[in-house]
Amino acid sequence: MDYGQPLSFGATISPRNGARAAGDPLAPVVLAQRAERAGLDLVTVADHPYQPDFHETWTLLSWIAGSTDRIRIAPNVLNVPMRLPTVVARAAASLDLLSDGRLELGLGAGHYWEAMSAMGIKRLESAESVAALAEAIEILRDLWDTSKPGPLHFAGTYHRASGAERGPAPAHRIQIWIGAAGPRMLDLIGRVGDGWVLPGGTAGLARLADGNRRIDRAAVAAGRDPREIRRVLNLTGSFAPSSAVSSAVSSEMLSGPFALERFDGPPTQWVEQLVPLIVDGGISTVLLSGDDPAAIDVFAAEVVPAVREAVAVERAARGTTVRVVPPLRVRAARRDGIDYDGVPATLADDAVEPGDVRYGAVRSNYLRGGSPGLVLRPRTAEEIADAVTWARTQPVPLSVRSAGHGISGRSTNDGGIVIDVGHLRRIEVLDQASRRVRIEPGARWGEVAAALRPHGWALSSGDSGGVGVGGLATAGGVGFLGRAHGLTIDHVRAVELVLADGTAVRATEDENADLFWGMRGAGFALGIVTAFEFEVDQVGDVGFGQLTFDVSEDLPGFLVRWGAAVEASPRDTTSFLTMGPPRAGKTVAHTMNVVDSDDPDTVIERLQRLADIAPLAGQQALILPYDTLVSAPPRGGHQAAGEPVSRSGLLEHVTPEFAAAADRLLRSGTTYFFQIRALGGATTDVEPEATAFAHRSAQFSVVAMGASHDRIDPVWDAMRHHFSGLYLSFETDQRPERLLEAFPPATLARLRELKRRYDPDNVFRDNFPLASGVPDGAIGKATGRVS
Repeated sequence: MDYGQPLSFGATISPRNGARAAGDPLAPVVLAQRAERAGLDLVTVADHPYQPDFHETWTLLSWIAGSTDRIRIAPNVLNVPMRLPTVVARAAASLDLLSDGRLELGLGAGHYWEAMSAMGIKRLESAESVAALAEAIEILRDLWDTSKPGPLHFAGTYHRASGAERGPAPAHRIQIWIGAAGPRMLDLIGRVGDGWVLPGGTAGLARLADGNRRIDRAAVAAGRDPREIRRVLNLTGSFAPSSAVSSAVSSEMLSGPFALERFDGPPTQWVEQLVPLIVDGGISTVLLSGDDPAAIDVFAAEVVPAVREAVAVERAARGTTVRVVPPLRVRAARRDGIDYDGVPATLADDAVEPGDVRYGAVRSNYLRGGSPGLVLRPRTAEEIADAVTWARTQPVPLSVRSAGHGISGRSTNDGGIVIDVGHLRRIEVLDQASRRVRIEPGARWGEVAAALRPHGWALSSGDSGGVGVGGLATAGGVGFLGRAHGLTIDHVRAVELVLADGTAVRATEDENADLFWGMRGAGFALGIVTAFEFEVDQVGDVGFGQLTFDVSEDLPGFLVRWGAAVEASPRDTTSFLTMGPPRAGKTVAHTMNVVDSDDPDTVIERLQRLADIAPLAGQQALILPYDTLVSAPPRGGHQAAGEPVSRSGLLEHVTPEFAAAADRLLRSGTTYFFQIRALGGATTDVEPEATAFAHRSAQFSVVAMGASHDRIDPVWDAMRHHFSGLYLSFETDQRPERLLEAFPPATLARLRELKRRYDPDNVFRDNFPLASGVPDGAIGKATGRVS
């Protein structure tokens, strides 16, 4: 039987460390590198931790992973009785993350019990070892599944966990392959395994037909599809000039006992023998065992391509569908409205569904919980095009995510599709003289700052290094260097993007100029960016000052004085003010102030202007690299929950009337976070018509966050007359009239024309509704929100 699994070919190498024979302890690593250069898919290593002349398997696999770039790795198979499953779970997830999703996990129930007992391992009988392995597999998957609430409590007969914290989630859905020969182990594979590693190399072929039948029966009884389970063959042999065995394997042989001690003969004979094992015997992964570098080269160059071609021809003639069937535990959690089986092959391997152990790390964003039905994670511009072309056919919400930090929350959804471009994160210098750099959308701003620092450059980019490039650089970019250097979008010189129909285009001032205009301020509604080109600024170390004020006696007066001081400051100075509601009768204001200068006297003079507006309760001043100020946290999934609310406004000046309204807002208890960010300076140098971010006269951006729209909206709406517009990246209210605050009438009309031209079917619909809502130029009275 052919289970339709995609084929995989690799090498199984010995973990011998060479120490006793004064050999090279790196010999296994060198063989793995050779297998990668030869084009093989996988390299596996046996596990015999009781052997002093063998490397410890995890250590060796880690070294191999760090010494290679592409080839996948696996233990073949890991001795589970000698390792705590909770530790194996952490080790496997860590190695998978470090290797960018290249680990598969072969497990065994234990062998050579005398040697294991000598190492202090309690001996188990056959049935006990199988039961212990089943418990270990359950623990592994539970610890990897960060979508489950709370820590892991597991009280098994052989393994226990009392409050073990879940995670980390691996980088991909690690397959668990089980080395097995006996009926209990075959039944276990059918119930819970992702693969069967046949015993004893080619001698295990004698068990192939019966083993397949037993595994399939157990799988069906458990409600599984036998096509979920990969069959893995460790193959021994040599490339002799003449045949030492029969030249082919027949389907009749596969229906009964069949054994080869070795494959011996020319490559053509290997091909003849392997093809029936795949199309009739169900084998889908073939591993060449042995440490002969020349054999690895011949296998990769002469056997593997010929087998792939012959199997493809045979499968086409038989009408065999080739695809990966997700495990039952994943398929059972699927959401309605998504054609999961239709996901393009280019995206299927890295797609994440509910039920996948990786789901907890991709379902939410930084502030907002989500439950999408599918997260696609393309790695190239071409794969983004595949994702858009397919996703537009699905009748569910579509969201786009770069790093998932967006306050507005539209990088996740409920039951829809998320296209996550986080894998596209390259940063490269295109031209040193003109300071032109190319940055992909999945990079984070802290990573960008670190990459630019050695050149003495920087790019103003918000206030958090964890924010993704894609979202911020299509909306605006109000950052710590804003008054000195303008918005992030003001430095964009070219955009590469995928349109709603899957077409890849480039937009600049001279090429698709109208699209280039719209991508700077409303790009989220027009396409998915695959790369930006920026002209960055010459920036050295910067001055950073934190000033804390007790403003309990006169908050409105303080706000007016702070606003005036910021506007009067030289444009090299940018200030952000953050507050919460009064606590215990005291109101405190914190300001973060950045001066684009590394001269101490200049920095102190600029900070003193701001410090003089009220008595200080605390202060700190530093000169530091910009990338230290906006450093990126370690990469990892977001674990937010709930639906926080954010309201935004753009302000011309901090007037006494606005300050009084802000004081009422803070005292109302409807907001727990209130911030005013300085604009002005270089942000006003750009003409309002030059980009889709048209509110260039605003000197400040204001944001307030609360627990619910029902509470904060009435208070905020009463303040709207103070504002000249809003910044969509900080706005969660989707009432259609918000569009007329984000974009002046002429800007909105131009954007709607672009939307009709580039996205007539409203594919990018999970953002503010450019394609619908109130008419241009008319503010409606609606009180409901668009979902």
